[in-house]
Amino acid sequence: MPSNSPEQLRAILESVRSIALVGASEKTNRPSHEVMVFLQQQGYRVIPVNPRLAGRELLGETVYADLASLPEPVDMAELFLAPERTDAVIDTAIEKRIPVIWLQIGVINEAGVGRAEAAGLTTVMDRCPKQEIPRLGIPPVHA
Repeated sequence: MPSNSPEQLRAILESVRSIALVGASEKTNRPSHEVMVFLQQQGYRVIPVNPRLAGRELLGETVYADLASLPEPVDMAELFLAPERTDAVIDTAIEKRIPVIWLQIGVINEAGVGRAEAAGLTTVMDRCPKQEIPRLGIPPVHA
């Protein structure tokens, strides 16, 4: 079962420092771009993941094609993808032992979340950290 209680969300957001944002966009009007900016302003290191933008720079970070291409471990993978595109990303997150998989609002994949949890990963589904951080009163992190 996803970790969607306020206590669980607080614990996740207070412990995470680095986030791979899968589905990052260079378009400033896209929710993924807005969330990346917000998370960076809160002190998180956000590494953009998007095969179309791989090798370019976005908001001061190099964009990677996929989770498998990340050069360093991350604490969380946040998925801004259509639900039907999340299975392979979830499976890669399991293989890389990324501790937290966060599925954005509207991204529902019960089977994928079940696989991740069975592998010992923490999951969040149908939530947005940009909404949860202020709602829970979480102060900026100190990276």
